Amino acid sequence: MTRLALHWQILIAILLAVAAGWLGGEQASIGSLQLVAAYDFIGTLFINALKMLIVPLIASSIIVGVAGIGSGGNLGRLGGKTLLFYALTTLAAILVGLALVNLLQPGIVAGQPARELLALDADSGDIGSRVAERGAGDVVEIFLRMVPPNIVDAAARGEMLGIIFFCLLFGFFMTRLEHGLAEPLFRFWTGVFQVMMRITEWVMRFAPIGVFGLVAETVSKTGFDAARPLISFSLVVIAALLLHALVVLPVLLRAVARVPPLAMFRACAPAMLTAFSTASSSATLPVTIDCVERRAGVSNRVSSFVLPLGATVNMNGTALYECTAALFLAQAYGLQLDIGMQFTVVLIALVTSIGVAGIPSASLVAIAIILAAVGLPVEALGVLFVFDRLLDMARTAVNVFGDACCAVIVARLEGEERVLRSAG
Repeated sequence: MTRLALHWQILIAILLAVAAGWLGGEQASIGSLQLVAAYDFIGTLFINALKMLIVPLIASSIIVGVAGIGSGGNLGRLGGKTLLFYALTTLAAILVGLALVNLLQPGIVAGQPARELLALDADSGDIGSRVAERGAGDVVEIFLRMVPPNIVDAAARGEMLGIIFFCLLFGFFMTRLEHGLAEPLFRFWTGVFQVMMRITEWVMRFAPIGVFGLVAETVSKTGFDAARPLISFSLVVIAALLLHALVVLPVLLRAVARVPPLAMFRACAPAMLTAFSTASSSATLPVTIDCVERRAGVSNRVSSFVLPLGATVNMNGTALYECTAALFLAQAYGLQLDIGMQFTVVLIALVTSIGVAGIPSASLVAIAIILAAVGLPVEALGVLFVFDRLLDMARTAVNVFGDACCAVIVARLEGEERVLRSAG
């Protein structure tokens, strides 16, 4: 018997949760058991399971990723151009999302924060003090937190900037050891990463149950009032993704690679549609390679390096979503994050989009990291589940298009003349 795909399970759970929350209301009970309390227990248990994964998953994924890139001898001319493009386009995507969410403010409804509409229980005064304690007003403090005096203490307190920086250094200098010393370390961290992947996959099997609890609790408390800010947020994310895919990347194609953007869209259409339907860059990789090589004319030498690497580390759409979601939740709590804290969000979104890109539901883990880093309650990400599947499909299509654009640009910079010439 074919098992129902996870996204369909989650969709069914959302529909059942909406019905249960709406029909039961906030006062519904079975005997002495308040249903809202049961929903809260289920949702909190699932969120706690996600939070449990954060430190070991981030540490192992970043160390293995950095060591893997450096140990393969791929950080030469081709690798340098590829990584530079990935970093710049991911940063551009984050800034596009940051600009739109600040301009349109989907977390504000009728001039008021959407905290009550979204049933976000934490007190905004307490949240504000927690955010202020992070040193948001001083950018220098951000860099000081990147170098913690005690990495174990930083991990215990969830100081993700310090953990990320330490893991980047650890992975990089692993590649500078002699093979006999580096190999056991690499195998150990690869094993840890694979174990964390298995645990993450196991936890995500319970996602439909966790989502049911989170959504049912919200609907029980607010009815359908929560739909308005969530729809506004979803429209902002989609607008930002379209702006990045239809303006930023085409400008780079025209200015750097000197190829027609419309021809690039035609060449990548099968890969983008596959990415949209599967919501998986890795599952789309064979289609992406076929489109880039056969339809766009990029050599296998370039595509075989750029595209697999991109499916792992280049997540334009995911990074954009992470940043936008964090700012949306801050607005919903009535907080206006200053330049220092928004810089923190940008920095962590940039790194985590690389560090956790290859895991299931990567954006959820990454958003949890960002929220914890700036002092917002991790539990707040539960409200994002309602429209997450649709937004996941859209951002994955942008991720894949970004990978393909990088392959074309790198190929042109490497002197390949046949790229998209038949269409130009």
